[in-house]
Amino acid sequence: MAFYLGIDLGTSAVKCILVGEDGSVRGSRSAEYPLLTPHPGWAEQHPQDWWEASVRAIRELLADTGVRGEEVRGIGLSGQMHGSVFLDADRNVVRPALLWCDQRTAAQCEWIEETIGRERLGRLTGNRALTGFTAPKIVWLRDKEPECYARTAHLLLPKDYVRMKLTGELGMDVADASGTLLLDVGKRAWSREVAEAIGIPMSWLPPLFESNDIAGRLLPEAAERTGLAARTPVVAGGGDQACGAVGVGVVRNGIASVALGTSGVVFVHDDSYQADPLLRLHSFCHGVPGRWHRMGVMLSAGGAFQWWKNRFGYEELERAAAEGRDVYDCLTELAASAPPGSEGLLFLPYLTGERTPHPDPLARGGFVGLNVRHDKAHLTRAVLEGITFGLRDSLELIKESGIAITELRVNGGGARSPFWRQMIADIFGYPVVTVNSTDGPAYGAAVMAASGVLGRSIESLCGEWIKTVDRTEPNEANRAAYEPYYEVYRCLYPALRDSFRRLSALAGQ
Repeated sequence: MAFYLGIDLGTSAVKCILVGEDGSVRGSRSAEYPLLTPHPGWAEQHPQDWWEASVRAIRELLADTGVRGEEVRGIGLSGQMHGSVFLDADRNVVRPALLWCDQRTAAQCEWIEETIGRERLGRLTGNRALTGFTAPKIVWLRDKEPECYARTAHLLLPKDYVRMKLTGELGMDVADASGTLLLDVGKRAWSREVAEAIGIPMSWLPPLFESNDIAGRLLPEAAERTGLAARTPVVAGGGDQACGAVGVGVVRNGIASVALGTSGVVFVHDDSYQADPLLRLHSFCHGVPGRWHRMGVMLSAGGAFQWWKNRFGYEELERAAAEGRDVYDCLTELAASAPPGSEGLLFLPYLTGERTPHPDPLARGGFVGLNVRHDKAHLTRAVLEGITFGLRDSLELIKESGIAITELRVNGGGARSPFWRQMIADIFGYPVVTVNSTDGPAYGAAVMAASGVLGRSIESLCGEWIKTVDRTEPNEANRAAYEPYYEVYRCLYPALRDSFRRLSALAGQ
């Protein structure tokens, strides 16, 4: 049987899967790497760590499955978006990469919007200048580390660095490039107008591809390290959100996805390019050639629930270990014992700032409405409800844009929880669907690899390989109970915005 390798370079680990020619997953393997936070609000990683972890995961995956390297007919890559990999003329890494969740570039974002004009920038790139994006990181490097800037000759995104190590080729796909703030998203080409306006050399920007284009072939030395066959085709792949959407079949109008990873994303396919006039949503190229998507992003979704588990879930961690259970199942079981609305308790999930609909790196989290009746069950449920209310903010913007939605496909770690799926259906008011592919971006990357090698469309492969396995309908009583709580939730950020700024200043952030 022929196999296709999907590599997803996440924030904390790389995940590699092998997908057979029938769409079935033969096996998966992950390898972790550290996240560096040298200052508050900063987030960095060493690109070499990504490569070494990828090599390790691929070799272990081949050993686990018994698949021979020559049976792998194509490789696709997915990755965390926006991270800046600065290379010198010899393609050596200049400094650690600045990641998507890094918040140091607020001043550079303001300068970019003042220099280009927010409306003009939005018309060209489909987006505002946000701290997570790549272009502000380049300006920061020029402002704060001029010696590193002077050495830089090439710019890549995280998964593109791994592809360069595999193939020796520089390149970037248009879906991931949409998050650099340097792409003319409507034309699917680099924007010379934006690059020249903010002084970024066009020579730094690599060739562009569609996600299923073959962007290189495996080098002999990379084949020796990984156990794969030399000359294996490697497609361009995509950013994790585009790949994740492909991985659950969001490749036609009417279907939206909700990704419950460290961040949370509401993503909808669009056949044409349309920028949000108020630039609250992202408008990006899709991983489907010639198509686009819109999405809203909250920075702490599963990350907020993980924070709650790590800081306050000691009892559940002990119980899960004793009973051989997943700690998150123990936590959602606890949350289910509290009623919808958590008896008047709301949680703001802005633990690392926010992006949609509040592009504010200084936004902060908090509980609002605490009283002596509230216990751990209420607080745990409020965390999940606050995350879900935040995701609904993005859905409401998508609906305002005129895109009709018929169902939501949920993916990511949180999608495994029936309790959370029901909460999403109740708060969003739409059926929530899960599909047979549970490997998200890695699966989407494998679909892209098969599409490029076989010459078949991504849409046709998704239609053949991806099937619905579960459907959760909204509970109308819960839906009615949540509506007034959501309305209060929407009022909290505007009321607290100035307080967040004052608190950040007092904390020296």
